[in-house]
Amino acid sequence: MKKIWYAVPVMILWAVLTGAVWFSPSREFSDAERRSLAQMPDFTAQSFLSGKFISDFEAYAVDQFPLRDAFRSVKAEVSYYVLGQKDNNGIYLSKGQASRQEYPLREGSVSYALERFEYLHDSYLADSRVYMAVIPDKNYYLAETCGQLSMDYGTLFSMVRKGVPWAEHIDLTDVLSADDYYRTDTHWKQESLFPAASRLCEALGVASPAEEDFTPVTLSRPFYGVYCGQAALPLEPDHITVLKNDLLDKCRVYDCESEKYTEVYDMSKLDSKDLYDVFLSGARALQIVENPDAPEGKELIVFRDSFGSSIIPLLVRDYSRVTLIDIRYISPELLGQFVDFSGKDVLMLYSTLLLNNSSTLK
Repeated sequence: MKKIWYAVPVMILWAVLTGAVWFSPSREFSDAERRSLAQMPDFTAQSFLSGKFISDFEAYAVDQFPLRDAFRSVKAEVSYYVLGQKDNNGIYLSKGQASRQEYPLREGSVSYALERFEYLHDSYLADSRVYMAVIPDKNYYLAETCGQLSMDYGTLFSMVRKGVPWAEHIDLTDVLSADDYYRTDTHWKQESLFPAASRLCEALGVASPAEEDFTPVTLSRPFYGVYCGQAALPLEPDHITVLKNDLLDKCRVYDCESEKYTEVYDMSKLDSKDLYDVFLSGARALQIVENPDAPEGKELIVFRDSFGSSIIPLLVRDYSRVTLIDIRYISPELLGQFVDFSGKDVLMLYSTLLLNNSSTLK
């Protein structure tokens, strides 16, 4: 009888939580985890008999569990501070930085990216001067020193050099450090990119940006990077600083999809889920940065991922137009309809994270 009374509160709690899962409105997106959440699956006899309904419902119940974020935080703090684990779901802390293990090297993914680059070259770039720069993610600087797993960066860089023989390769590894990245995010900090931007400009044969020509402006809203939610720990937020000057104030950014102009720093994104979208309005398929102060006719085309958004403003000084292409959002087969590649400098600027997870490339 005593055991039954002990079981009653547990049964009541379980009933309450189950009811909450069933009857509470489903959340579509987790701001903390930066991902879409599983939704209630449709019930059919076929899905039930195949087991698909059960597995989908389990995923739904986990994602929609009441107080999910609170439970994630408790689990993370116990893992780090009580059990002394080095990581929690692949997220680790080191030297004041939060990062995710990027392991192992997926050679098939790198090869797929190189195949897409080869298509770009054969279709559009055979007569162009092409430059290739791989941006190391911050695990390149952190993982080995704190005993974390990481991809084989040497093999990745070697694969890119061999797979893109028609480009001049620009090494950025020695002009960056872990401190040049946001503590709570994957991306690099614009105010730390003068050495990297200078390295790129030297290769391109244009003037390097001078730090004294820019005014740093720190945004008032704190920046909670992607690892804040994924780590589920009470991490101090970053702050985003944008580099401004008169030239960038004159530049306009044309979005070929929306057919609208914005500024280099899009302050309408101050209320977006990802504050990093302030740089060039975030992820876009095809954009053109127009610089009225540069001599007409000198143009640059940049194939890029999200890391390019914050460094591009430091490269525009000598170019009247900088065309930005993100082939995660536009098929390379369509580019000839929108972009004239003849006589343009071409820079391919991709992070190791993208190369190791290239399935998003079209």
